[in-house]
Parts: sequence; structure tokens; C-alpha cells
Amino acid sequence: MSATAISLVAGLALGFAAAFGGFGAFTIVLLFGAVGLLVGRWLDGELDVVGLVRSAQRKGRR
Repeated sequence: MSATAISLVAGLALGFAAAFGGFGAFTIVLLFGAVGLLVGRWLDGELDVVGLVRSAQRKGRR
């Protein structure tokens, strides 16, 4: 299993552990899952953080 998949599962598990029930729990799980996915993609080398920051800076200058 790739680091992306492992990190996504870990993020989802942490989200479930952090909150149990309701829309707030859904939001927390979604947030933890997204963070886990981003960390995993970064560890796999599939996410260019510098490129994302530069892209965001260029959009802010318009």
C-alpha cells in the first residue's frame, strides 16, 4: 500500500477517534482525511508544495 493510502486511512481513523456523531463529526473526519491525503501524496513525491505556494501567490497578485 502506498504512503498516500496509508495516510488517508490514518487521517480518517484519527477523525473518527476525534469526533463521534453529527455534522460536526463529518466535517472533522473530512478535514482529517484531506490532511492525511495531502501528507501521503507529499511523502510519495506526488505533491509539489512549492509549486502550489507559487501558484497561490501568482493568483493573489492578479
